[in-house]
Amino acid sequence: MSPSGTQVELRHGDYTAVVTEAGATLRTLHHGQRPLVVGFDVDEIRPAHRGAVLAPWPNRIADGRYEFAGQARQLPLTEPDRRNALHGLVTWVRWDVVTESAAAVELAHRLVPQPYYPHPLDLRVHYQLDEAGLHWTVSATNTGNGPAPYGTAPHPYLVAGDGRVDEWSLELPATEYLEVTPDRLLPVGRAPVDGSAFDFRAARTIGDTFVDHAFTALSADDRGTAQVRVLAADGRGVACTWDAANCPWVQIHTADRPGEAGHRVGLAVEPMTCPPDAFNSGVDLVVMAPGETHRATWTISAL
Repeated sequence: MSPSGTQVELRHGDYTAVVTEAGATLRTLHHGQRPLVVGFDVDEIRPAHRGAVLAPWPNRIADGRYEFAGQARQLPLTEPDRRNALHGLVTWVRWDVVTESAAAVELAHRLVPQPYYPHPLDLRVHYQLDEAGLHWTVSATNTGNGPAPYGTAPHPYLVAGDGRVDEWSLELPATEYLEVTPDRLLPVGRAPVDGSAFDFRAARTIGDTFVDHAFTALSADDRGTAQVRVLAADGRGVACTWDAANCPWVQIHTADRPGEAGHRVGLAVEPMTCPPDAFNSGVDLVVMAPGETHRATWTISAL
């Protein structure tokens, strides 16, 4: 048995993908022979959160503490070095395969109430390949009797081509970013990208820039769609596209892990429904009423 559990292979045209039971993770995604995400081996424990689903919050909650509906809660510190609760509660749980076809799969997980998150959720993840690429949808239904705080995001590391992040160009349609503390990467406040090292509104080479920041004030097309494009020197690349109103934030991370094999081998692009520490700030936090369902979709495409 693979450490990541059941492996579901998907195929449509030139696109192929493998989705795993553990974490409802996107393990691989290819267009022809070209990888579009940083994958991992079938016999390997997933490195960190590579390809995982983040819910019921993305990113960080400071000290794992928050208050909701008048009750203070303490989450496990899953990023202990920075004293944060990181990336939700379902990245390492098993998901059940509900439906499966040649080009699509849906997985489900029922999140039980816990002292630090006492809200039962029916979570679904749907992957669909078609000519446009991979459509990745996360939905959550509040099956409890009271309101539930919620946020979500995916965690793919996009691959533009050969080499590392430094050699690729990034096009990111955001006019603001969150300044963060250098030690814990917690938000300090919004700042304009204009004049900063994080202005990628026009595609330019990433170089040695370190990025692990949330971006917002996204420019969208006439359909309300935002798109991040990562391009290699030969002009090929990969794009991530989503509804900017549904996910008004995107975390970009250059995967800096000096001394490790995964150092800057992919660019994390994580469209988020809310910014870091939203359980405390309340900024763009989704609050689901009993019986309410929230959905978010992202598409990864070859360029």
